[in-house]
Amino acid sequence: MNETFDLIEQITRNDGSVYFELGNISQNGRAEYAAEHGYIQEVRILKMNIPKSTNVEKVTAYINAHYQLLPLEYDGWEEWVKTPEIEQDLQAILLENRVG
Repeated sequence: MNETFDLIEQITRNDGSVYFELGNISQNGRAEYAAEHGYIQEVRILKMNIPKSTNVEKVTAYINAHYQLLPLEYDGWEEWVKTPEIEQDLQAILLENRVG
């Protein structure tokens, strides 16, 4: 099943470092569950209803091609590792949406 992403989240790892990720309500629910169970420290929604730009489409296609949809109550947290090109697209999304 392919996911559609329409929000930007800030995720705080257990070591205190943070990173930004595209998400949706389902993904945010998984992140909240992970935070409640100690797999990550915190998740915050920074921006909702982001425009579907070319960069969003590229990152979405990459995530859908390389990762599977996990159940809400997944025991753990899977941080999506991106190629340098996809990471650049994510940084462009943050700039486009004035986040970060």
